[in-house]
Parts: sequence; structure tokens; C-alpha cells
Amino acid sequence: MDYQVRQALLDDTAAISELFKSRIGVWQRMDERGHAQDVAYQRLSLYERWQHGVHYRGAWMSLETGALHLNHLLGGAGMPLTVVQGDQGVVGYAEVYHGVEAPPLNGVLHIAQLITDPAAVGADDALIDYLINFGKTHDVQQVTLTRASDELLDAAVTRRFSLNAITCVRRYAVPTRAGQVFYRAVDHSDESPAQIHGWAMPIGRLTSAHHLWAMHMTRLWETIPEMRARKTHRLKFSAAGQDAFLYCRQNLYDLRTADVACWTPKGLSVQLVAAIKDWGQREGYRALHMNISDENVTLFGGDIEPEGYTQEICALEMK
Repeated sequence: MDYQVRQALLDDTAAISELFKSRIGVWQRMDERGHAQDVAYQRLSLYERWQHGVHYRGAWMSLETGALHLNHLLGGAGMPLTVVQGDQGVVGYAEVYHGVEAPPLNGVLHIAQLITDPAAVGADDALIDYLINFGKTHDVQQVTLTRASDELLDAAVTRRFSLNAITCVRRYAVPTRAGQVFYRAVDHSDESPAQIHGWAMPIGRLTSAHHLWAMHMTRLWETIPEMRARKTHRLKFSAAGQDAFLYCRQNLYDLRTADVACWTPKGLSVQLVAAIKDWGQREGYRALHMNISDENVTLFGGDIEPEGYTQEICALEMK
């Protein structure tokens, strides 16, 4: 097959959105009793469509949000790539995030999305080949993906390469608590990923530091009422001489808990953990849900509760 891989264009939005929507078997909404109800796609709101897009695919569930998301990526948030086959047009799409993290990860190229038309045999190989070649010429030490987040992506990679687990994160409920620690937390509105160049992401790293910065720190979706209704904090922290950026979003069904992600220039410290717990209590949260790597768990004390969720981030090391 003769495939061309190129940067996505805004004109590709409809085709990319259709690739993602084609994988949704049934469109549903919740009725007043909390039961799932089958509904025609056209009758769903933007937010209801969004909820069908697991693993950060929500924006692609509608043409309107897909165009905004693609424009965000083209503006520097990520690398959107399409596979084009002659007159067939777009037959595949990959969404990739290139960033530099703290050692030992260093240059990371994270594949967040990869999807192709089932009839376009070999289109996934064309995308993977493009990314491998990009990595060799752009100081990439590791190409990464989140294990089992997408069957198509797993198959496209493992068919040709072996993957090494570079970190394992587990989800915990961390009780908030007043602490004897001095810290400063202020609202942060700068969305530039350049701020976390060379930084680590010790809390919440389910994909890559750069990808999750692009997903969490943008205010792009606050024009959707249901999104805006959930309290969201984007903060710059300073505790005991350590700086950090913190993202915290109130949970949908338990308003006294929230999900947290954190970026730091160094490893996590006990003082920063205490500051986050104290801040959470002052904001009225009883617990903060965090995805924590195994090497950092001991910093949180013995009262955290595992929630049974485990995720591996894997890498194909560049030679």
C-alpha cells in the first residue's frame, strides 16, 4: 500500500473524528433514574458525546470539539499525524507528545492515540515507522505508550517490537490532613509546556508528563457548562524550597474528593506531600485520589488506601 504520513490539517478534523466515532457501538445517555438509555447520536449534547471517549478521546466524539482539540495540538500542544492513502483520504491518525522529562527518562515520545481504518492494512505500520524515524533524528531516548490503553496501539507495536515496563503506577485515596509545613499555592494560568522541560511527574503520570500537561492545564473546555461546573484548580506550589505545578479536579460523583496530578523539577519530597494534603483539607476535600509510582508510595504515610487500579507505562528504547 502507498501511504503518506503527514501533519494533520484542520481540514482533516471530520475524517479523524469519524475514525474514533466508528469504534462506538452504542450511543447512550443516563436517564433520571441513572439507567443507560440508547439515544441517537444527533440527540446527544457535546458533553454526552464526550463521555463516550475513554482514554482522552472525548474531544474526538464531536466535530466541534475535535476541531478545537486539533487546533490546540497544531498550536504546539502535541503532534497530530495522519496517514493518507491516495484518493481514499485520511485512513489513520496518531496523536503523539514529545517532551523532555527528568532522568532517567530524558527525551520521551509518547503515543497517546493511534487509530486506523480496518480496511487500510499496513497504515498502522506506516505511522509507527514514521515515529521511530522521528525519534532517531530528534534526540528521543524512549518511545512510550500506556499498556492496554488501546488494543489497536498495543497490537501495532508489539507485532514488531518488545516493550519494557519503565514504571508502574497504582491509584490510592490519600486522606487530607492539616500539616506543620510552610508552603505557598497560587493560581497558575500559563499553559506553556516549556515550563516543565526536564521535570518529573511523580503524581498522576498515566501517560507522559507532556501529554497530561496538554490535557489538564488547558482551559479550552471550560466553555462546556458541564466541564466548567466541576471545580478545577491549576496551581503553582512552593514548599520547603521545592517548586511544583499541581492540577486538581473535583470528582463527579463525590464532591469531597478530587483527582490530583503534580509536576516537579526534582523527585517528590515529604514536605511537598504534606503541603498538598494540608491544601486539600483547607479546600474542603476529605481525600485526594492519586496515581503514584511504586518508588514514591512510602512518602505518603501508612494511611493511604489502594483502590485496585494499576497501570504500566512501557517503552521501546531507541538504539
